[in-house]
Amino acid sequence: MKLLILDAGHCLSLALVREASRRSDTELVIEVGLALDEGRLEEIAPDALVIPPLARPISAEPAAVTAHAEAVEACMEACLTADVPLVWCVSDQLYQDGFEAPIDEHVIPAPRDESLRRLVATGDRIRAEHPRHLIVRLGPLFALEGSNAWLNELIDTLVAGGELRGESDVTFCPTSADAVAMALIGMLQQQHCGAGAWGSYHLAGTEPVSAYTFISMVRTQLATRLEGRGEHLELGGVKALRHHHDQPLRRVLNCRRVLAVFGVHQKPWRLELGRMLDAWCRANDRIRSDSEVEE
Repeated sequence: MKLLILDAGHCLSLALVREASRRSDTELVIEVGLALDEGRLEEIAPDALVIPPLARPISAEPAAVTAHAEAVEACMEACLTADVPLVWCVSDQLYQDGFEAPIDEHVIPAPRDESLRRLVATGDRIRAEHPRHLIVRLGPLFALEGSNAWLNELIDTLVAGGELRGESDVTFCPTSADAVAMALIGMLQQQHCGAGAWGSYHLAGTEPVSAYTFISMVRTQLATRLEGRGEHLELGGVKALRHHHDQPLRRVLNCRRVLAVFGVHQKPWRLELGRMLDAWCRANDRIRSDSEVEE
C-alpha cells in the first residue's frame, strides 16, 4: 500500500513515517506543504492521500484556517479526478461548545466561530462529493517532535523555567500522534483490502482529563524521571485557568465506531505520555554523553 502524506513537518506526518518504517506492507511519499496538483497525484498514484489536522483551530488566525480549508478542498478535487481516496484529519475543537455526553461520529460539528464553520463546510463538501473518504476527528495530539506536537512545547517551557497555563474547566482526551499513525495505517490497510468502510470516525486517548491536569501530569512525571536520574532541575510551574465558570466544557470523542468497524482500540494517554517522557530522557542522556566526550 502506498500513501501520500502532506505537510511533511507535522507531528502526525512524522509519526506516520515512524510507523511505516516498522512495516513491510506500507510505502510513504511525503510532500512538504498542502499544495498538490492533479499531475503530481497521478504521477505518484497513491492508494490514499492523508492530510494531517490543523491544530488548535480555535486559536488560529482566520486566514490560516481559510487557507487550510481551501487547500483541503483543492486536494479533494484532485483526488476525485485521479480516483484516489482522501483521508482528512480534523481537530476535536470543531465541537466548540462540547457536549455533556461523549460525542458520536454522526454528530456534525456546529461551531459558533466563523473560522471553524469554514472547516465544517469543507467536511460537508467532502461527504457530499467524494464517496471514498475518511474524516478522522482527533483529540488534542501530543508528540515529541514536529509541528503542533504540543508535548515538546510543554517540556521545553518547563525545562526553561517558564510557566504553563491550562484550563481546569475544559475536559478532553489527549491523543498520541504515534497511536493515531498506527490506527490510520491499520484502517487504510483494511480499506486497501476491500473493507469499503468509508465515512467519519473518532480517534482519541482513553480517560478524559482537563487541560490543567494533563499539563500538571507532564510536569510531575518529568520531575520524577529527572530526579531518578540524579538531576535536580527547577522546572517551571503550572497555573490553572477557568473560562467556563457556569458550566465546564466537555469535548470527549466517542470512539466505539472505529473499534466496531476496524478493531482499533483507544490507547491510554498516560502510558503513551510515560513512554515519550522516557524517550526524551534517553535522548537527553545521549546528548549529554556526547557533549562530555567532545569536551
